[in-house]
Amino acid sequence: MKTTGKIVVTGGAGFIGSHLVERLLEKADEVFVLDNFDAFYHGKEKNLADLHAKKGFTLVRGDILDYECVRKIFEKAEQIFHLAAQPGVSFSLLNPVKTNLINTEGTLNVLRAAAECKARRFIYASSSSVYGIPLTMPVSETHPTKPLSIYGVSKLAAEQYCFLYHTLRNLPVVALRYHTVYGPRQRPDMAIYKWCKALIDDKPPVIFGDGMQSRDFTFVGDIVTGTLLAAESENAVGQVFNLASGTTIRISDALALLQRILGKPATSIDFQPSKSCDPPITHADIGKARDMLGYKPAVSFEEGLTEFAGWIKKFMPQSLT
Repeated sequence: MKTTGKIVVTGGAGFIGSHLVERLLEKADEVFVLDNFDAFYHGKEKNLADLHAKKGFTLVRGDILDYECVRKIFEKAEQIFHLAAQPGVSFSLLNPVKTNLINTEGTLNVLRAAAECKARRFIYASSSSVYGIPLTMPVSETHPTKPLSIYGVSKLAAEQYCFLYHTLRNLPVVALRYHTVYGPRQRPDMAIYKWCKALIDDKPPVIFGDGMQSRDFTFVGDIVTGTLLAAESENAVGQVFNLASGTTIRISDALALLQRILGKPATSIDFQPSKSCDPPITHADIGKARDMLGYKPAVSFEEGLTEFAGWIKKFMPQSLT
């Protein structure tokens, strides 16, 4: 059954955002996407190509830094999913001002407008980057937050603004810390996409470090499911949750599995120095999301990587024949 009421997704043309919008259109009468189609991420228009004909879908080209634009689109919104951001840990070290402007001040703009419009629920997409180097594992939501990058600091600052608005303006906020999301429509700057491109082009894929680092890879479909659960659960308001698979995969093993699935073995691997902004491991404790939201990741890494490879083969078919 479809729900009445207006839903807004900022950054809805992006990798995760477009998947979320697809699912929302199955359950909601009105879904508005606000996206500025920043040049950082080319080709986002394709992510929404099949949605323009869907009943209830509206795309607004606008910027979260434009308060009047945000305020207008938020009018009468029941739920707001704030996914618009400047992504990229490495990018943030080279572009700290832009990263902070979009992720922190942009979020403050969005919160102001959401509070003015009295939104029933505000979902903020945060990041595992807020944790930094794990002191204990798996990492729970109470773990100290000591980010290693400008990106991580900007996401943590935005989280703090969210909860301040929850306290001071009674805005029903939920923050979700996404962990290493992958799947179809993944951004071209992300590791799995880069590995695919290198393998398809018969070039050595790059690994930073020795490949023994581990990541809590989470399939985009599971992230969307958790995000929707957070939007509906009354227990979620005022809380922060890890959304992850709750398991870890070594970087070298992930690349080996990708080669097997694609049927494109690498002739060599380009090992480069590790990045100081990258933690050696990400491994989330998802017990809180499981117990309070009913969140249960359903897609294994091999299943998700196979689905991603299928998308890549359609996206770059000429290179895989």
